[in-house]
Amino acid sequence: MTPELTTLVFALLVQIGTLAAMSIVANRELGPKVTTGPRDGTLPAMSPLLGRLRRAVANGFEGLVLFAPAVLILAISGQSGPLTTATAWIYVAARILYVPAYAYGLVPWRSVIWMVSLLATLTLLVSTLI
Repeated sequence: MTPELTTLVFALLVQIGTLAAMSIVANRELGPKVTTGPRDGTLPAMSPLLGRLRRAVANGFEGLVLFAPAVLILAISGQSGPLTTATAWIYVAARILYVPAYAYGLVPWRSVIWMVSLLATLTLLVSTLI
């Protein structure tokens, strides 16, 4: 397995961890009747923390939609190298930092961290063309 594919596994684990954190907060805040129910109709009001965690989960999936294909293209084309390995790990580190930055409303750091992860993905994509 290429180093970049390893980072993809870690990125997926970060996403699962984010989803788990959001689920724990949702169960504590809304109760299992709401979280295990069909969620028809309007959900009860959420705390800012739960709202941010929900958005962090959604953003994580959006990031993976771009990161995963970049990693797969690198692996299939055999273009793994020191730059792509480092860049892929930067993506994972940024995603780890992003969750608490978003959850606790750290402005402007959330956006800066998000931009780092996006630039890492863009670097991976561009490196497949070189």
